[in-house]
Amino acid sequence: MSSFLFVTPTWDGQQWAAEMRKAAPAMDVRVWPEMGDPATIDYVAAWLPPPNVVKSLVNLKVIFSLGAGVDAILKDPTLPEKTPIVRVNDPDLTMRMTEYIVLHVLMHHRQQRRLDENQKRHLWDSFPTHAASGLRVGIMGLGVLGQDAATKLAMLGFKVAGWSRTPKHIEGVQCYSGAGGLDTFLARTDVLVSLLPATAETDGILNRALIRKLARSGPFGAPILINAGRGRQQNEDELLAALDAGELHAATLDVFRTEPLPKESRFWTHPKVTLTPHIAADSDPAVICQYVAQQIAVYEKTGQLSNLVDRARGY
Repeated sequence: MSSFLFVTPTWDGQQWAAEMRKAAPAMDVRVWPEMGDPATIDYVAAWLPPPNVVKSLVNLKVIFSLGAGVDAILKDPTLPEKTPIVRVNDPDLTMRMTEYIVLHVLMHHRQQRRLDENQKRHLWDSFPTHAASGLRVGIMGLGVLGQDAATKLAMLGFKVAGWSRTPKHIEGVQCYSGAGGLDTFLARTDVLVSLLPATAETDGILNRALIRKLARSGPFGAPILINAGRGRQQNEDELLAALDAGELHAATLDVFRTEPLPKESRFWTHPKVTLTPHIAADSDPAVICQYVAQQIAVYEKTGQLSNLVDRARGY
């Protein structure tokens, strides 16, 4: 019998364990810190594991990340170097992210915040609007999540482009890549969506210098930012300064450098900010455990794993 351990100090590990037992009834499922003999554990699924916990599992075969990103795993400097790490790539999680991105692009496009304010003021203001084709959306990060969101937005009629570290091809989407393509991509973008992975190269990339390279010729006269990637990618003081100065028309932010967001943060009350508490693509325990159980079944038959993390790249 294979054994499986959940290490989720900030999540309800017992809930995850209950779903894993349904997905893999023959598996011996445990929850840290009640893990028994570390040498008997074959697989671990983790989110923000404390240092040395995963390292102590001396016969570990595979590490599974419980979120779309893997930075919460890679933060552990004591991870065993040669154990493969598998990231989640499930249609449910992908669709949740796409729903979030489409929702907020449409919210800004149809000026819902203005309508909400008019309702509070009892103001009947049928202001002019524009077609989706009049708004240029740019997505930074063209992994599974970015590609799906780009495709769905293009289907709605938005002019969609994407930028990634390496070249990609997406039907109906203009793709840019590398340092040489970034400025051209930014200059044609009215709504910037960040779905970049968390790496040393992307840390702080959402700063005032980048914002100033975005288009100013769109229907709102200034660009809009939607960040559902990682909080460490945004320079928050510079984002607030750009919002105050009118260099950004508005922002939707789902992630922050410090979470939960401190109560004194200006993001809570800034009139141009729509704030959500890191819920763009929640990990559903039942869905993710089915995915992990299927991966293990394939691995034990064939030795093959899908969606392996490249530690050097950080995703």
